[in-house]
Amino acid sequence: MDNFTFYSPTYFDFGKGSESHAPQLIQRFGGSRVLLHYGGGSIKKSGLYDRVTGSLKKAGLFFVELGGVKPNPRSGLVYEGIELCKKNNIDFILAVGGGSTIDSAKAIAAGSVYDGDFMDFYKGRAVIEKALAVGTILTIAAAGSEGSPNTVITHEETQMKKGTKSDCLRPRFSILNPELTCTLPPYQTAAGATDIMVHVCERYFSNTKEVEITDRLCEAILKTMIYETPRVLEEPDNYEARANIMWAGMLAHNNVCGAGREQDWASHHMEHELSALYDVTHGAGLAVITPLWMRYVLDKNPDKLVSFAVRVWNIDLNAENPKETALMGIEAFERFLKRIGMPSSFEEIGAKKEDIALMTEKLLGNKKTEGNYVKLTEEDLVKIYESAVK
Repeated sequence: MDNFTFYSPTYFDFGKGSESHAPQLIQRFGGSRVLLHYGGGSIKKSGLYDRVTGSLKKAGLFFVELGGVKPNPRSGLVYEGIELCKKNNIDFILAVGGGSTIDSAKAIAAGSVYDGDFMDFYKGRAVIEKALAVGTILTIAAAGSEGSPNTVITHEETQMKKGTKSDCLRPRFSILNPELTCTLPPYQTAAGATDIMVHVCERYFSNTKEVEITDRLCEAILKTMIYETPRVLEEPDNYEARANIMWAGMLAHNNVCGAGREQDWASHHMEHELSALYDVTHGAGLAVITPLWMRYVLDKNPDKLVSFAVRVWNIDLNAENPKETALMGIEAFERFLKRIGMPSSFEEIGAKKEDIALMTEKLLGNKKTEGNYVKLTEEDLVKIYESAVK
């Protein structure tokens, strides 16, 4: 196991009706002037918007609103939010929504106390050292941003989708009520589940030795998702299944599973180029890329793929041909993704073969390779993308 530091100060309020606690939690963590940040009309249709704004008014908290967050959150709305925060002396941002809303809120939080362009953080030109406080009310289990230091933003002018992170971006509190996810369409539920699983895989596929504790944590989350996702798709109002998935989503990305081990992230970075260019649902893009990445790296580094097959998918080990075992694990993962309604090719997500060179160029930038489990060259990345063209 490698040396590491781990800091995870987020206060979690989990369970039915927990969204009613937002005003008290904002005040507990020093907030008095709030930016209420959210996405489209779903929180208004569900009544969540009225409950949240009503509770803020009852508590006497000043707040201004900024809606309109879209999947794969855009820089334009972040600039608007920064201006609102500065104009109104905002000291707390309450993000009501999924990972896109929370990521957008984090970008606004960092940009509101920075003199330069907030995109400097995403381009690697500056490090986030301070930010406004952020709290969340989660409405979809997927990105894990409710417990992580990470944020990803798409810059509209350049179609660049990049991430950054800082511990000061970890939410002060996150309200997790599984009931709020019961009205999600099946496709969004499945895409969120895929994102959760791949967050774990990015940590699981590691060359670091002797990390049994985090291996087992990763495997436990993956097996939970394999069990609960089909169940919740068949029974959308199953609170217990929703609850397990929601907590799994947080654990998958707050880095408790990644501490002390080298991580990969090639699948995520390859997918970012898809969603930046085609506005693909993130989990759906990952469903296309991740199994193809697994198939490509199998010959180069089979060890962890064998463990993935045996420990996660209960495949019997073929000691004489462990690669065959690994391949059976990949095939089990592919069948699972198909079962829950996820795509497996460029055609299904509207991506085009002719854009592969552009995506690869944007992905690598000034780097020579991508990922760590197997360091992928430009040629490798092109081959993986091309294998999605069926």
